[in-house]
Amino acid sequence: MRKILHIDMDAFYASVEQRDDPSLRGKPVVVAWRGARSVVCAASYEARKFGVRSAMPAVRAERLCPQAVFVAPDFVRYKAVSKQVREIFLRHTDLVEPLSLDEAYLDVTAPRIELPSATAIAETIRAQIRDETALTASAGVAPNKFLAKIASDWNKPDGQFVIRPGQVEAFLTPLPVGRIPGVGKVMQGRLSELGIATVGDLRGFSAEELEQRFGSFGRRLHQRARGIDERAVEPNQPVQSISAEDTFEQDLLLQELAPMIRQLAEKTWLAAQRSGRIGRTVVLKLKTAQFRIITRSHTPEAPPTSLQQFTAIALSLCERVDLPPLTRYRLVGVGLAGFRDREEMAIQDGLFDVGS
Repeated sequence: MRKILHIDMDAFYASVEQRDDPSLRGKPVVVAWRGARSVVCAASYEARKFGVRSAMPAVRAERLCPQAVFVAPDFVRYKAVSKQVREIFLRHTDLVEPLSLDEAYLDVTAPRIELPSATAIAETIRAQIRDETALTASAGVAPNKFLAKIASDWNKPDGQFVIRPGQVEAFLTPLPVGRIPGVGKVMQGRLSELGIATVGDLRGFSAEELEQRFGSFGRRLHQRARGIDERAVEPNQPVQSISAEDTFEQDLLLQELAPMIRQLAEKTWLAAQRSGRIGRTVVLKLKTAQFRIITRSHTPEAPPTSLQQFTAIALSLCERVDLPPLTRYRLVGVGLAGFRDREEMAIQDGLFDVGS
């Protein structure tokens, strides 16, 4: 039986800012650039009490919490702390799969340091992070990645939760179906139409029924409802693409999509910064009201070097959409692909200077 950890730093960017600037401690800190086109990178727990969340438009965060202290992101500093945390992980196992600067999966089935259990390893890692970085992390311990990720969010902040193999069914049965990764508000609505509110309800449907209704995602739902996830922890996996998308409550015309494209472009650009890699191909994804998916992409001679340039390319791809003018769309996505390491590209420092 595998022993998987999911370690998630608590309000990472905001916590780094509060650690490094004592005047910010105890205050609602929002890591974001101010402005109508900006989105929240992170929010301290003091800001979250007002409903501020990551990926929220900055203007909405300011409305929810007028007293919030806005701090411009410093990804160079965050990446340095992330490297420090990664080195702690590697003391315990070679099998570390980073998901972003602030979270990772670890396979501790055969750990480097002999400790009584995976639970003890998680406790030791969290203590080392606290002692060496003055930051806190939460951990999930489980037989697979899916369960470990859910568990790491269970006792946040600065806590951990263990799901043992014999507890999986009892744990999952009453869980709201929205706790399954990938099940957002729109999918919850579609599942609700079938009378599915909990993972236990979902378990009553066969793989064939779910696949017929939801395609390949339906088969994944069938597996997750049973706690099945065979994915291995894969270290050093290169990023192939990064994207953000949004499904609308009401279908929109193409000419109405520009504000959403700008917002999604910023989310994607920030995620590319966190990955430490440079993407060259800009992708626009659209889904019509009839669920037809179309994509348009552009690969410039040189990678986009600013958020403004990236956004302009994404918006220009709308001109290459050749569907009838009155076509309505239920989803739009913006992506960046064709990734290479910064070192490979040998590009000057400051390439991803969003603030410029």
